[in-house]
Amino acid sequence: MAEDTNIILHTNDPELGKIEIAPNVLEIIAGVAAAQVDGVNRMRGSFSSSVNELLGRRKEHGKGVKLTYANEELDVDIYVYLNYGVSVPKVALEIQSQVEQQLLFMTEIKVHEVNVHVQGVIPEKTTSTVDPNNPFADDEENGDE
Repeated sequence: MAEDTNIILHTNDPELGKIEIAPNVLEIIAGVAAAQVDGVNRMRGSFSSSVNELLGRRKEHGKGVKLTYANEELDVDIYVYLNYGVSVPKVALEIQSQVEQQLLFMTEIKVHEVNVHVQGVIPEKTTSTVDPNNPFADDEENGDE
């Protein structure tokens, strides 16, 4: 977010007090909602968050999410990598829908817009068919001699 101030929710009964939500809570909600959509491989993260996850430290669920809150409107930017072979528009629309629904359901904050930025496509991992006992054999031989 542009500023790290908490978002104050408007309540029907102000005598009970106020409700504030930290921006990182909204980032986590949006990040988890986007990551659970079929076709999303991973969210974009920084170098430090990638290293932390590699070392087994805390997984950052809010990575790949940027929020802008101004004039009582929330704009969400989601940065994702998709699996190869999925329909990009279909997955992007599903991400928009899920993020908007989850933020409204969990916080009652109305989302002005959800912008999906596809950063790349991740191909499937292929398994090597090389025989470790005969690494220079042709694929056609298949070990039959």
